[in-house]
Amino acid sequence: NLIINGAMQVAQRGTSSTTSGYGSVDRFFNEYSGTDEASTQAQVDVASGTTPYTKGFRKALKITNGNQTSGAGATDAVALQYIFEGQDINGSGWDYTSASSFVTLSFWIKSSVAQTFYLRFRMSGSSVTKEFISAVNATTSWQKITKTIPGATGVDSVNTNATGGFILLSLFRGTDNTGSINLDQWNTFNQSIIFPDHASTWYTTNDATLEITGVQLE
Repeated sequence: NLIINGAMQVAQRGTSSTTSGYGSVDRFFNEYSGTDEASTQAQVDVASGTTPYTKGFRKALKITNGNQTSGAGATDAVALQYIFEGQDINGSGWDYTSASSFVTLSFWIKSSVAQTFYLRFRMSGSSVTKEFISAVNATTSWQKITKTIPGATGVDSVNTNATGGFILLSLFRGTDNTGSINLDQWNTFNQSIIFPDHASTWYTTNDATLEITGVQLE
């Protein structure tokens, strides 16, 4: 597993914050822009008897949406992100240039509003940036999401402690950066279109929540 603190056990900055960036659970951060009210990131307990709990997960990262009184704006955005070092990917044994070599991303997730969110897995190399975009269908109960990602020609990552890429779960993205994009395959990064159009139900629901734990990349 290449993810550090995927079980959300360590929160050295505090258990709750409205900061856009690192503010609560280590290595993961909530970023937002264009919002009427800041979202809250918090380390919370996983309820006993739930499937993540019985698998050994005791903590989760919870995002609580603010009250977006002006609705879903074209430049509005809320997301969770984890950044990894290039040397971690290069030392993993994954041949990211081969379509027959795979890495598996998995996590547990639940949302107070059942909705499709979007996952963005970026690889940043010296000459090109590629992204693998997938849909994440979250429900009001905990469920495990598993994404198997193949390598591909042109995928690259720096082999240093610099940023080699990131994993980003988009909870909402305004129409300024959305459009037609191919899912479950590698796309060359295009700043104008980084996601499909998002449903706005979660974002426009006051105090909507999303919880995630057990993040693994292996």
